[in-house]
Amino acid sequence: MASSDEQRISISLSSVVLLVLAVPLLALLWQLRSLFLLVMIAIVLAASIAPVVDWAERYRVPRWLGVVLTYLAIAAIITGVAFWVGPTVVEQIQRLIRQIPVSLKQILDYAESWVVSLNDERPDFASELINRFVDVQGLTRWVIRSSQQLLVRSYGLTTGILGGFFSVILALFLSGYMLADSRTLVKNLVRLLPQPWDDRLAAQVGPMSNRIGSYIRGRLLVSTILSVATTVSLTILGLSDFALGLGAISGFTNLIPFLGPILGAIPALVVAISQGGWTVVWVLILYVVIQNLETYVLDPLLVGTSVGVHPLYQLLAVLGGTQVLGIIGALVVPPWIAGGAVLLENLYLRPKLMAERRRSLPTNPPPETPATNRPSPSPMMADG
Repeated sequence: MASSDEQRISISLSSVVLLVLAVPLLALLWQLRSLFLLVMIAIVLAASIAPVVDWAERYRVPRWLGVVLTYLAIAAIITGVAFWVGPTVVEQIQRLIRQIPVSLKQILDYAESWVVSLNDERPDFASELINRFVDVQGLTRWVIRSSQQLLVRSYGLTTGILGGFFSVILALFLSGYMLADSRTLVKNLVRLLPQPWDDRLAAQVGPMSNRIGSYIRGRLLVSTILSVATTVSLTILGLSDFALGLGAISGFTNLIPFLGPILGAIPALVVAISQGGWTVVWVLILYVVIQNLETYVLDPLLVGTSVGVHPLYQLLAVLGGTQVLGIIGALVVPPWIAGGAVLLENLYLRPKLMAERRRSLPTNPPPETPATNRPSPSPMMADG
């Protein structure tokens, strides 16, 4: 009896000690959240570029050299595109920002004239109604404040170490180092785990990397296609003065699943209102078509097969990532959810299904044939 009491006391004391140690550990992890975010970004970048490096390694190119050449090629492509269309995109976005207040004023004028047409006896009724139910200044302040908070959250998390520029450089450096020495890194990390989890988790690194990389490459390809389609379509619809800028905005927002096309449509509709006529209707139809094209064609074809996560969970990942990490979270959290789905599937769901199938199989051996039904030996065998 005394030994059981001592064991009960020792277990409770150990639990208290672990709880006390967990508090400063969580505080330390919270202080290092910026570093963890950079590591998350670096892993996503490394997983996205890994197939190119692996392809170069198959042709006997040293892995470190393949990493350097891959990053140089990506930098050259980004620099070329930036010099080609960058100045035009920046100039159009600046004009778009100046155009937004004018378009909002036109929307209010249209609303006021519509209300006046419904009530000719009291022309001042429209202004009273709009002022009562539409606080334009309050709405404007709310939009600006929410945008600032979202940007500040992203900015603060990504610049808490060395500043925004150095954070990007550090993330690229970390991803390059992970690619160049990935086998040694994985081997040293899994050695810290007990058996058999070391071998199990080591076997899941490749599938997780493929899932994360496929997701990012698919989203980039979808965003590029929709950006070009938006630019060409808006040019045809007569919005050539803003087509490149709106296409760039659409391409960036489409990196965010589900909510991206809606966010990209807002500035285009604001600009279309200033044009008047049927332009608003055609622009609205255009973005509805783009939304359905992404949802029912491009995402299932280029992204859906690589995610393995229900669309509802993807949406929750976007919303949760935005709430915690800002815009960066909306881009980084979904691929990590896709990678985590690999662990859930291979380490829990699949073994659970196999165990259920084994339990459903009959365990008793089939009954033997009764002796009376067995054939009797022939006389020749009996004599022998």
